[in-house]
Amino acid sequence: MASDGEVNNTEGCSSNGDLLEASVCSSAKAEIMKEMIDFKVVYNKQKFDVSFPYDETVGALKQHIHTLTGVPPAMQKVMIKGLAKDEKTLRDQGLLKGSKVMVVGSTLNDVLAVNTPTKHDQKEEKATSPTKEPLCRQKIHKKVIDKGVPDDCMPGIKNAKESLPPFPLSGMVNKSGGKVRLTFKLEVDQLWIGTKGMERTEKVGMNSIKNVISEPIEGHEEYHIMGLQLGPTEASRYWIYWVPAQYVDAIKDAVLGKWQYF
Repeated sequence: MASDGEVNNTEGCSSNGDLLEASVCSSAKAEIMKEMIDFKVVYNKQKFDVSFPYDETVGALKQHIHTLTGVPPAMQKVMIKGLAKDEKTLRDQGLLKGSKVMVVGSTLNDVLAVNTPTKHDQKEEKATSPTKEPLCRQKIHKKVIDKGVPDDCMPGIKNAKESLPPFPLSGMVNKSGGKVRLTFKLEVDQLWIGTKGMERTEKVGMNSIKNVISEPIEGHEEYHIMGLQLGPTEASRYWIYWVPAQYVDAIKDAVLGKWQYF
C-alpha cells in the first residue's frame, strides 16, 4: 500500500525512480509522437503511397525507397522542390502532404543491361569457353577490339604498375561501343561508371562488385580487357575495353578492398 504523499501510478511510465524504465517509456512516447507525412513516390512511371516521419532525413527516405524500387541509395536522385540533400529533413525540404516525390536512378540490373550479352553472344561464349581462348579472340569481344584503339584512349604502358591517378580513367569503351569513364571514390567506397552518349553516371558500391578479371589485348599488350562482375554469376560482368595496363592492378586492389592509403 502506498503511504501518504506517494503516487501509485499503474498506467504509463512508473514514477518509482527507475531511470531505465523512465528512459524506455520516454523513448516509446517520442516514437508515438513522431509526426508522419503522407506523400507519393514516383519512380519510372510507378507510384508508391508512402507515410514517413516528417523530421527524418532524405538519406533515411532513400533507404526506404530502396526497399520499394530496388534502386540503391547511392544511385538515387530524390527531387523535392529541386534536388534533395541527404542530410536535410523532409520538413527542411518543404515537403507537403499529398505531394509527389520524384526519384531518378538505376538499379544494378539497369547497369548490367547496357552490357548484357545477347543470346547469340552467350552461345558464342559457350562455344569458345571450353578451349579457354583468350578474351580478345572470342567473337563477343573481338568485334569490339577490331574497331581499334579509341582516338581519345589514355596512353597504356606494358608491364608497368602505377597507382590510380587523381583523375578519372577515360577513353575506354563498353561492349556496346559507348565511351566509359571510371571514377574511384575511395572515401565513400564507390566506383562511378560514366557512359558517354547516354550521359549517365552509375554509382556502384565497391562491395557489390564480386570479382574483377582482366587480360591483355594481343598485339596491344599495353591495354587490357576488364570485366567487373556486378552480380553473382559470370553473365553479370560489365566489360570494359582498352584499360591502360599500368592501372589494372591498382583497379583490382581498389575494388576488391586491398587499397592501402599512403
